[in-house]
Amino acid sequence: MQLEAPIKDAALHPVPKSTASWWYVFGSASLVLLILQIVTGVLLGLVYTPSAANAWNSLEILNHELPLGWFLRAMHGWGSNFMVAVVLIHMAQVFLFGAYKFPRELTWILGVFMLLMTLGMAFTGQVLRFDQDAYWGLGIGASIVGRIPWIGGQLVDFMLGGPMINGATLTRFFALHVFIIPGTLLVFTALHVWMVLKLGVNDWPMPGRIVRRETYLREYHELAHTDGIPFVPGAVWKDLVFSAAVLFAVAFCAALFGPYGPKGVPDPAIISTVPKPDFFFLWIYTVLSFLPPELETPFILIVPVVAVAILIALPLVAGVGEKSWWRRPVAVFSVMFIAVCWGVLTDLGTYTPWSPQMNAWSAAPVPVSYLRSRTPLERQGANVFQEKQCRNCHSIGGLGGQRGPRLDDVATRLTEDQMIRQVLLGGGNMPAYGSALSPAETTALVRFLVTLRPSYQPPASDASRQVVGQAGVPPLSAVERGGGQTPVR
Repeated sequence: MQLEAPIKDAALHPVPKSTASWWYVFGSASLVLLILQIVTGVLLGLVYTPSAANAWNSLEILNHELPLGWFLRAMHGWGSNFMVAVVLIHMAQVFLFGAYKFPRELTWILGVFMLLMTLGMAFTGQVLRFDQDAYWGLGIGASIVGRIPWIGGQLVDFMLGGPMINGATLTRFFALHVFIIPGTLLVFTALHVWMVLKLGVNDWPMPGRIVRRETYLREYHELAHTDGIPFVPGAVWKDLVFSAAVLFAVAFCAALFGPYGPKGVPDPAIISTVPKPDFFFLWIYTVLSFLPPELETPFILIVPVVAVAILIALPLVAGVGEKSWWRRPVAVFSVMFIAVCWGVLTDLGTYTPWSPQMNAWSAAPVPVSYLRSRTPLERQGANVFQEKQCRNCHSIGGLGGQRGPRLDDVATRLTEDQMIRQVLLGGGNMPAYGSALSPAETTALVRFLVTLRPSYQPPASDASRQVVGQAGVPPLSAVERGGGQTPVR
């Protein structure tokens, strides 16, 4: 049998006896959780419909109509949580044990990309729930991507399948979650396992055992053959026991807590929601909630890139030397500091101040002072403003939510065209309302918004229109160009 030799070599390859430890079980548990995600994902794909009209309903069918459908969804959701947690613990263990050093530099770099793929699977899976949290969270994610200089707009269109969240958005995220990311992750996992077998399991980081490029391979092979045991059965039983315990924990949480959502039908007009991501992304929301607005974009664009660059460069700049954590206090302090910060920020994220402070609901009328001397169309816009609960996120007259900017002087910051684009396409953490408002409602709403400015301040103006006007061509308003209808981008 042609597979007999490689299987036997993989099963019986010698590993240092000291590595047959409970500290070395997290990698195999990650692989088992990946297999669990693939199996449960395939079964869910038999029922789930990746369309904006039917995605939410298909999850409701799984939750309430199919036998044990809710348990299948719960196993997939909790499996995702456990997989992220175990992969993070595995990365921390590899870092503390110096397993990223020579000759395992490429193994570590592959692990970094596998971590990113795991987080990508988690995020795209949350989007596929396509409930209120997913809709608003995706809007915030799109606004983050849109801040990338020069190509932000094109990336948002590519990610969403257009300028706003729609059916094409769900189709693209379904393809990412089911085909592209898992396929890439499987290839990386195969390479990762092959390199572990090829280079051997990292030896126990004894104090004083220095990694030198000239002598390490010879010393490792001598250790594996003089004080080594076969991987099967000497070391594999601990991997099997721990993986079984993790699977039991996933099943226990699935049976006890059930699946995640879906919470509510995605509708940008229903903003009485506090969108929160799954726990592994909560810390980002907390950080952004405490940062001043002018620092949000630099943080989003710089910190993740720098963090990934440091992880990739780590084995290239520190590939030799001491491996024991007892003699690497900076490494131990770094892991402890990151773990404490992540835990604190995640806990704060459960009640992050980035949630809206809603003091005005749709029942609260627009102040009379904002209705005096207004045309019928502008008063109709005030009704739209009230009925669509805009004040739950935006304040006027000092009353309203603080999720978005106050609108008392919005006409001094945005032109009419810019307001129309903002309402229809969203941006800056605001979702697109193009599918929730009729053209007449959009026209009336914007007509009301252009009146919101102090009397002593001029309205915002478009420099390009001024040039056209100076050339003798009278500029047309957005409503005039569209014949009373909202123009289409």
